[in-house]
Amino acid sequence: MIEWGRKPRVRGRAETWPSGGGRVAAPPLPWPAMGAWPAHIGRALCDAVAIDFGPGRLVPWVPVAFGLGIAVYFTADHEPSAIAAVLLAAAGFIIAFVVRMRPIAFPAVVIGAAAATGFAVITLKTATIAHPVLERAVFGAAITGFVEMREERERSDRITVRIQKLDGIRNQPVPERVRVSVKRGRAPAVGSFVTFKARLTPPLAPLRPGGYDFARDMYFQRLGASGFITGAIKIETPPEPAGWRLRFVMARDAIRDGIDRRIRVAVPGDAGAIASALITGKRDAISSPVNEAMYVSSLAHVLSISGYHMALVAGVVFFAIRAVLALIPGMATRHPIKKWGAAGALIAAAAYLALSGAEVATQRAFIMTAIVLVGVMADRAALTLRTLSVAALAVLLVAPEAVVHPSFQMSFAATLALVAAYERAAPRIVASRDSAFHTRVALWGGHQVIALVFASLVAGLATTPYAAFHFHRLAPYGTVANLLAMPLVSVWVMPVGLLALLAMPFGFDAPLWRLMGAGIDGMTGVAQWVAALPGAVGRVPAFDVGALLVATAGLVVLSLLKSRLRWSGIALWGVAGLMAAMTVPPDALVSPAGDSVAVRAKDGKFTAVRFGSDTFALRDWLAADGDAREPNDVSLKSGFACDSEGCVAKFADGAAIAAARTAAALAEDCSRAVLIVTSRDAPPGCGAVVLDRGGLRAGGAAAVFRDGKTFRVERSYPAGFDRPWGRRISEAVPSTPSGSPAWQDATPRPEDLEAGD
Repeated sequence: MIEWGRKPRVRGRAETWPSGGGRVAAPPLPWPAMGAWPAHIGRALCDAVAIDFGPGRLVPWVPVAFGLGIAVYFTADHEPSAIAAVLLAAAGFIIAFVVRMRPIAFPAVVIGAAAATGFAVITLKTATIAHPVLERAVFGAAITGFVEMREERERSDRITVRIQKLDGIRNQPVPERVRVSVKRGRAPAVGSFVTFKARLTPPLAPLRPGGYDFARDMYFQRLGASGFITGAIKIETPPEPAGWRLRFVMARDAIRDGIDRRIRVAVPGDAGAIASALITGKRDAISSPVNEAMYVSSLAHVLSISGYHMALVAGVVFFAIRAVLALIPGMATRHPIKKWGAAGALIAAAAYLALSGAEVATQRAFIMTAIVLVGVMADRAALTLRTLSVAALAVLLVAPEAVVHPSFQMSFAATLALVAAYERAAPRIVASRDSAFHTRVALWGGHQVIALVFASLVAGLATTPYAAFHFHRLAPYGTVANLLAMPLVSVWVMPVGLLALLAMPFGFDAPLWRLMGAGIDGMTGVAQWVAALPGAVGRVPAFDVGALLVATAGLVVLSLLKSRLRWSGIALWGVAGLMAAMTVPPDALVSPAGDSVAVRAKDGKFTAVRFGSDTFALRDWLAADGDAREPNDVSLKSGFACDSEGCVAKFADGAAIAAARTAAALAEDCSRAVLIVTSRDAPPGCGAVVLDRGGLRAGGAAAVFRDGKTFRVERSYPAGFDRPWGRRISEAVPSTPSGSPAWQDATPRPEDLEAGD
């Protein structure tokens, strides 16, 4: 025990703690007498701190604090100063050095310094990649530049173009890169120097206050606008050679496209598209029904190359190399073939990373796999929380903006829960290996089944808050789907796919691709069967980010603490659930252009009207409200009465809300409605609360809360908001013409937020 009250005289922090790496258990404390409870509680807390934050226990908290600092950055209303952020981080390091011998102050300061460093890293990243962002829609822009990325989608293709020349933009910044849609099958190859005309729109702002900010994502992808091509694409001779990075991407994409073509020829349809997704990472050609079934059944993680796939590839290569070398007489006894197998697996994992496009989940998976394999080569066990900590720090240093993306959140949440559960379950598993029951279970393959069920439950529970927050739905039968489908992927689909990849240079890959496709058909069959079960889609209304942060704190406490304090994580999850349940839904939602309006009727559901062809905003609103209806459902319009000049609906209390389309309708509605939405400028002296063109374009989408006879309006961009990817402007700007497909082509799909495991 620590001698509390006596200042230790030490040369380093480790000597101020009990021996045993911070894993010693505090001896049982006697039941305190009356009046001694404060001292008893204080002593118990001090013992818990000694266990949870002793030597060896502080490292996993560093990436947590680092990520928290990044998250705090995204809550700022205006861009922080990079100099101030760096000075704050430097001060944290200096203070940590000064208090390095203090057993309590040192860990607290280290955590604070890590948070300040995360804040500084993302601030510097934003300053480093600073680029112009389109502010207003442009029609008929003439664009010339290099194609840097090509994506195949179900109905169209998309290309990312680094602009060399852009004509047709006046009085606003010219973006460096744009992402535009093109007719399916007509996208030029990566590296092409092209000229075309396009309609461009600014990056998509949140469709409701608190909604996902696609503009922020596009900014960190260095995209300044999106849209669609309106004419022919001309491929021309480039004025200068492509850079080495573009040449690397060209070579990688040529390999990926070649593999994709071979797979799709041998296995047409969704099976071929999924096979290509597993091998090359190109998953955009999968049809919407299959995509939906994979999400509903909680099998969507299979489509995103991440930890599971990387472990399978490395494991298969490691086993194959070691098995082949073991067949050579004397090789296993004279040489470290296990280490050679690990080295070969590391090379294969690196090749898989490069081939798949190196997304965030894949980066994390590769880093963790690499650490494990290096540990094998160094005769060290590496599947620990420290491994995950190093992987998290590496990913956040390279791509700090990933901390707000669902892929990163769900990937690390699942892995953290699995590693923590493994660390606590491993001693009990080892202790039970000598029992007769254990032997019988092992002979019947029970261990594999138990491990799969356990992993599915742990990972599913850990990712539940993030799936509910970002996608507004749960997967009640996720464990069943994973239990039935994952053995197919593990022992059939991925091993056969790797064999086909090895056989492709010799021309004998087609039968193997077809065999892989048969396994994928079995997996998709499971997904579609589970998705068709009653209650397969658990819809969850949107809730505030505060509930997600509390749930994250609960997961971290449960996973990282060793003392009894860890059970407080369950209480935090309970608090998060209450916070989510107490979220007050809006009474009305208005799109940024004012062309879509939804009002909550007496039955508690939305009734909505839209004046354009775009359904993306309405689809997002229904999902966030836990409503299973589609945007084209006729029941949505039942609460609105419309004519050529506008529409009128009623709130639950009978007060009228009007969507005015003409000046005459606007003048009439000012005397009858309590709230007016219009794409025009409101006249002075209007007796209603008005959300007009200037206000909507300045603040973005609006959520209206009605309390009695008063309104509270929340905006996507609140007053004073000024970030590089979105600014609250004061002047009115032209809106996109009604019926234009620009918004539709500019918006990402839900699959763009895919999460890996």
